[in-house]
Amino acid sequence: MTASPPPVLPDERLAAGIARLAVRYRGYFSPETIQRLIIDSYERLAEHARIRTHLVVLAEHLATERLDALAHVQGAPGSGLPRVLFVCSHNSGRSQMAAALLAHRVNGNMVVSSAGTHPAAAVEPVVAQVLTEAGVDLTDAFPKPLTDEVVQAADIVITMGCGDACPIVPGRRYLDWPVTDPEGAPIAVVRSIRDEIDAHITQLLDSLPST
Repeated sequence: MTASPPPVLPDERLAAGIARLAVRYRGYFSPETIQRLIIDSYERLAEHARIRTHLVVLAEHLATERLDALAHVQGAPGSGLPRVLFVCSHNSGRSQMAAALLAHRVNGNMVVSSAGTHPAAAVEPVVAQVLTEAGVDLTDAFPKPLTDEVVQAADIVITMGCGDACPIVPGRRYLDWPVTDPEGAPIAVVRSIRDEIDAHITQLLDSLPST
């Protein structure tokens, strides 16, 4: 019986990322699973990209996040930190701000991620600017598509203007924060949106059991 040929990579440079992730997740995921996720991540990002220079690197980052989430769902050792997922339409403004602000405040005691139901090509520059003013770095952030793995892994899913597009997984805590979209807004308004989100985060943290 002849073995099926391996799938053709959309970019041959992805092979190096697949090899790295195969080593990192050896014993947890098969090379075939890793290859499938990294190809899917690349194709999802390419669908919305205006510039493809860094797509290979971003696909590896996205695939890593998805594999970590899948490991959490499957109960892998060391994957038990609380997980919060922020979802908005484009993952270029509100959800990016919320994830960055929460991650800054919890200092590694939660896994915080964000995604968009229709991700944009890039994070809004004014969003990065107002976060920098608050001492929060958004340098490595990029809009990510919403995937099943990160929803299933989340303990708390916070929607921010994406309507009914976010899938509902039983047993998760769902919140909706009706925050204004910062796209195209002047910087003073974006600063007020940042502060409103930070106030929501304070309320969220106050509602969680102390550890």
